[in-house]
Amino acid sequence: MWNILSDYYKTPLDSAVVCPNGNQKLDAGFFRFGSYAVCYGESLGGVAPDIAGVNNFSASGAVGNGEIRLPFDISNVIDNLRREHYVQHLGQKNGRLTHLDAVREAYYTIREGLPVWVRRYLQRAYLRNWRSLPFPHWPVDFTVDSLHEDYLRLAMLAQGCNKVPFIWFWPKGASSCLILTHDVETHVGRDFTPTLMDIDDSHGLKASFQVIPEKRYEVPTSYVDEIKRRGFEFNIHDLNHDGHLYEEKDEFLRRAKKINEYVHKYGARGFRAGAMYRNQNWFDAYEFSYDMSVPSVAHLEPQRGGCCTVMPYFVGNILELPLTATQDYSIFHILKDRTNDLWKTQVELIKQRNGLISFIAHPDYLLDQKDRALYESLLDHLRKVVDRDGVWAALPGEVDQWWRARREMKLVADGSGYRVEGPGSECARVAWANLDGDRVTYSVEKSL
Repeated sequence: MWNILSDYYKTPLDSAVVCPNGNQKLDAGFFRFGSYAVCYGESLGGVAPDIAGVNNFSASGAVGNGEIRLPFDISNVIDNLRREHYVQHLGQKNGRLTHLDAVREAYYTIREGLPVWVRRYLQRAYLRNWRSLPFPHWPVDFTVDSLHEDYLRLAMLAQGCNKVPFIWFWPKGASSCLILTHDVETHVGRDFTPTLMDIDDSHGLKASFQVIPEKRYEVPTSYVDEIKRRGFEFNIHDLNHDGHLYEEKDEFLRRAKKINEYVHKYGARGFRAGAMYRNQNWFDAYEFSYDMSVPSVAHLEPQRGGCCTVMPYFVGNILELPLTATQDYSIFHILKDRTNDLWKTQVELIKQRNGLISFIAHPDYLLDQKDRALYESLLDHLRKVVDRDGVWAALPGEVDQWWRARREMKLVADGSGYRVEGPGSECARVAWANLDGDRVTYSVEKSL
């Protein structure tokens, strides 16, 4: 078990007091921890083979003699959720649909020849049962974040602490973080990029552009240079966006090598796979710094699942920046929603948990004046949220740099208080986790 408190909170609180749950090999499955968190892994209290039976098995933690007693390995559960190891065990009805290889292959074979309205009809049919999916929790899932808070609470009780320091999640005490991203699907979206940069700039916001390096369209040097010159970010979007990136390991490795070549060619640090397809167990083949292909909740994606967190996390040496807000395409064409209500709800929920608010808006889907007006209305709202609530509006690459720096920082006792040491620590803030009944609340010092 890694030190999950040090990994997530960067706190000196010792979590090595956890009682082992034995060396016996158990079947993995679903169970609840407390009244809320859905867990997937091994548990001495028993597990359900699929999500339908999760309420029949509940685990709880206890403290005594300075120890935390758990009937499961919480670090393993967190890893299973973040890396989506639970997905294939959700049950056939509610599980990932991308295992239907014949359906997916047939769709991508004929996709280019299908009228847009036909593609949208097929996509809505494919996703028609999304409202009935019990897990992850819609519209934003905080299971991993709740597990960390519950574990911290137990550690504080075990140590007899009502208050413990940690390094705050975001620089300069920002309440949350906002990133905007744009996936460029076609040459039409590529040609609309300058206009979209104008729109973002008019609201004082910058974004990253994920660009497909092969087959879909040409990527002129002048296009790359303009994005960078204007202070936006240039990233790689899949290889050719054909839906087959993760289908077979040897072919994936071949494609990953070419993706890495484009990463170095363009000086890109970030990546997103086409259609949010992903296999985090294969990420070690990549040479970029951060990935943005894993949704917190993937009910409206062709690959179901989700990492169940609104915080960045490391997969090996790659930082995952999860998608935490619903894609514009899904809102416009799957939900057929012409309001910002869902986006606003997600923003508020994520802010309450001090998480990463991340959006995808495709230049290809903002050509229609009504869709563009809806996006600009979203930017108006985000600008107000940033200014009013102290949210850090950043480029994905800046979040990557901060999260890597924070990982190396240390919290050091300094007389009657604490200070943060390490490169970049001038932007760090000391925060406090406080026991409030059966809850943990946070407070942040205004300066070091």
